This record gives sequence, C-alpha cells and structure tokens, in this order.
Amino acid sequence: MVEVVDSIPEGRVMTYGAVARVAGTGARAVGRVLHDGGHDIPWWRVVDAGGRPYGAATEYVRKRFLEESTPLDVDRRGTVVNLATASWSPDERHA
Repeated sequence: MVEVVDSIPEGRVMTYGAVARVAGTGARAVGRVLHDGGHDIPWWRVVDAGGRPYGAATEYVRKRFLEESTPLDVDRRGTVVNLATASWSPDERHA
C-alpha cells in the first residue's frame, strides 16, 4: 500500500478506501500504516470518503494542497478536496 500512496501525483488524491482496494486490504489498515509513519510518502494525499484530510494535521495538509494546486472546496466544517476533479487511480498511469 505504501507504493500505491507514493504513486499519487501532486494535485491529486485517493481515498483510504480506494487505496485499500488497489492494495488488497482494508481502509483502516491504510490509516494505521499512514499514521504509524516510518516512511517518506505523500500521506497527505489520502483523504476520507468525504474529501477530508487526517484531522490532526488539517492545517499542514491544507498548505500542502495549496502548494500542489489540489482542487479544494470549502464547506461549513472547513476545507475539503473536490473529489470529482482531484481523485486519482493508478490506472490513469496507463491511459
């Protein structure tokens, strides 16, 4: 699953569930691996099904998203990724 997350290009994201499907595991397992760290991958490019980043790092992630020109929306609870335009799949590499 680390390889899947590492393949997400700047400005794009995958949900925990999408990473899990590609990696053949569960979404919670993806979250545990990303949370535990010990790797140098773009973990901030993985968001929940609603487009929200990891809650404890919201401001850091928002800054990264802005630097990478990730399509964002704002709702009453803060900044969210526009999944309609920012979602990415490893299949796109071969298109």
